[in-house]
Amino acid sequence: MVKADFGADFQWGVSSAAFQTEGAWDADGKGASIWDTFTKRKGKIRSAHHAQQASDFYNRYPEDLALIKEMHIPNFRFSISWPRILPNGTGKPNSKGLDFYERLVDHCLEKNITPWVTLYHWDLPQALQEKGGWTNRDVLSWLEEYTARIVGHIGDRVRHWMVLNEPTVFTAAGYFFGVHAPGMTGLPNFFPAAHHAALAMGKIGRLLHSELPDALVGTTFSCSSIHPASGRQRDIAAAKRADVLINRLFIEPILGMGYPIADLKALTGIEKYMLADDERLMPFDFDFIGIQNYTREVVKHSYFVPYIRARLVPAKRRKVPRVTEMGWEVYPEAIYEMIKKFSDYPNIPKLYITENGTAFPDCVTDGSVADHQRVQYLQDHLSQVLRAKQDGLNVHGYFVWTLTDNFEWAEGYHARFGLVHVDFETQQRVVKDSGKWYGAFLAEK
Repeated sequence: MVKADFGADFQWGVSSAAFQTEGAWDADGKGASIWDTFTKRKGKIRSAHHAQQASDFYNRYPEDLALIKEMHIPNFRFSISWPRILPNGTGKPNSKGLDFYERLVDHCLEKNITPWVTLYHWDLPQALQEKGGWTNRDVLSWLEEYTARIVGHIGDRVRHWMVLNEPTVFTAAGYFFGVHAPGMTGLPNFFPAAHHAALAMGKIGRLLHSELPDALVGTTFSCSSIHPASGRQRDIAAAKRADVLINRLFIEPILGMGYPIADLKALTGIEKYMLADDERLMPFDFDFIGIQNYTREVVKHSYFVPYIRARLVPAKRRKVPRVTEMGWEVYPEAIYEMIKKFSDYPNIPKLYITENGTAFPDCVTDGSVADHQRVQYLQDHLSQVLRAKQDGLNVHGYFVWTLTDNFEWAEGYHARFGLVHVDFETQQRVVKDSGKWYGAFLAEK
């Protein structure tokens, strides 16, 4: 497998997120986000870690962009911090926040690195959460105002845009299970949050196309290949229900198929939050879809799990050969299966893998990081992406998660996904062997 096997037009990149990397949590007029608040709650983040400094990308972005260039990575996906732009969520913008992203984009372009901007990667302004956050339909107008500010400042220099990052995760983990910010629970919070997220993709997609006719507009979805734990009919049925929630809930409405309620009756409650015209407003012709895959899930029937009657069987309990630091099974075929699943939808636009990567225990020894397990993981997953491409499936690019070790949400700093090791005490960077491998792979003609 060499780079040329993927074709000259295949896009290669690396992804990151503002809250996980920037730090500078209250610098230069930035407002608080829901994650700034959530990390202060006892017991929510492993080892009571926080992201007040993170990997200090806010101050060290020239150094990190130099590393991207050193690794021959042509595309950089990053997100913008909403509360850095609008500290109160709406109203008066923060000029220093806008200036930061202008400098970041300009620096990318000076280095011939193409910026891919994600508008919302989970860091809602706390001021808006106090008004209900994603459970409040006004979030649509709030997001529109924020987007307009961004477009007005960097729209002339950015062509690739993503509206939301993984709506299934931020609505379910943040508004149903309460394990992510803002820590809300229950279906009365999840249903409106999910519906408003579904509406937001079309609304903001239309705004971007209207304001930036030449822009390429996408959005991203988390996905996991779902396998039944056995050949028994009840496990097969449980796997299908889990697939509805994990993989189908958001992609199908934007494709004009509506919510997959017929296959998961527990979703009926979402209809309470739909207004008369919403069925027409949800679909949108995106230019591309980002799919983000790390593993598969094995599912079995459970009488004790409400609504879905299914539960995940942890990888360690299944005694699989390889498990990551996150407890996820290493199962490269999953990325092929998800490319095929999304490609099978009618009228699906271009697919990009906008996140794929892994966390293993990394340490610096004699000035280097020999992360051979990550190198193998990336090679195995890229082999499956190539398999998909050779089978004629609709995949056109691959972005590694992530550039540097960072704040990995509820896992704090324990899970290291980076191609670049960060010493969070000194902020010293060391390119890992995986980063060197990726750079050598991309340098091939």
